[in-house]
Amino acid sequence: MSSLVRWEPFSDLVSLRDAMNKLFEESYVRPPTTHWLCARAQEGRCELPLDAYVTSDDLIIVAQVPGLSPEDVEITIEGDTLSIKGEFKAPAENADYMIQERSYGTFCRTLRLNIPVQPDKAEAVFDKGVLVLTIPKAEEVKPKAIKVKVK
Repeated sequence: MSSLVRWEPFSDLVSLRDAMNKLFEESYVRPPTTHWLCARAQEGRCELPLDAYVTSDDLIIVAQVPGLSPEDVEITIEGDTLSIKGEFKAPAENADYMIQERSYGTFCRTLRLNIPVQPDKAEAVFDKGVLVLTIPKAEEVKPKAIKVKVK
């Protein structure tokens, strides 16, 4: 036997108080090592935050890599997969930190490229701790302007 149950669309919504409690719990109650950039701090792995956007001609990837030199970062493109690898080294290993908010350890960020690119023409530039990777789009995905003629 089946019964009808009245659907209450607002019953599944989180109250403002519950949302604020969760926000404060995540911000202040958890230990500092669970910071979102280094959630795997015990494993010595860190996340690499980045921005990715497209222009009419290029795919641009911007990542913050403070303290690293170009030799410390490995960038590879295989098929439609982009990987950026490296390691942030801790400045003092045998120190008793009072506060440690910067993340240290190895990182590997892999992105699936959803547009055809020309990896052989890619350029990577470091500027003040910011890595800017410019990858030209393949010719077939670039916008083409068609001139309208009058007869």
